[in-house]
Amino acid sequence: MMLIEQTTVPTSALPIQGFKDHLRLGTGFADDGFQDDVLNTCLRAAMAAIEARTGKVMIERAFQWELTGWRGLSEQALPVAPVSAINSITVKDRLGDATLVDPTRYVLQRDNQRPKIQATGACLPTVPLGGLVEVIFTAGFSGAWEGMPADLGQAMFLLAAHFYEHRTEGEGNRGSMPFGVSSLIEPYRTVRILGGGVA
Repeated sequence: MMLIEQTTVPTSALPIQGFKDHLRLGTGFADDGFQDDVLNTCLRAAMAAIEARTGKVMIERAFQWELTGWRGLSEQALPVAPVSAINSITVKDRLGDATLVDPTRYVLQRDNQRPKIQATGACLPTVPLGGLVEVIFTAGFSGAWEGMPADLGQAMFLLAAHFYEHRTEGEGNRGSMPFGVSSLIEPYRTVRILGGGVA
């Protein structure tokens, strides 16, 4: 199973100025934008860390997901949430020959915790032995920062501030999240079952 981002979050979608205000950085100086690259990096790192912990995509983008078989005959949970659209499903045989699946054969079951691909008939398309299925989908709470849940936005600011304050190599408590961040993201965490896979 492989999940690949097809598009990235544009810098224009990140709240650089809001993060500056959160950090209470000085303004009105000639070098106001001097640290923008550092702030951008901290915000992206915080977003990636929170998404990895929660399985939730904060700002909307497209993903490519490859798997060697469905977990169920008639439905398959998607690896992240929320999902707004299934753009395509393609079945490939072991030689790489691809067949685009008719979109009338499946529907998206929307869910903020565990969205699913649901067969409209008895079962999802058969995956050939040695082949795989490729799912292209769009996921994320919103295409803009303002459309995200407020608590996730606050968690991202807190974690980005933590990264900013401990940006010198060797500083900080690596591998752990500040308590306030953990508390804010806890309701969004998905319990993984079946050996950590997507059920």
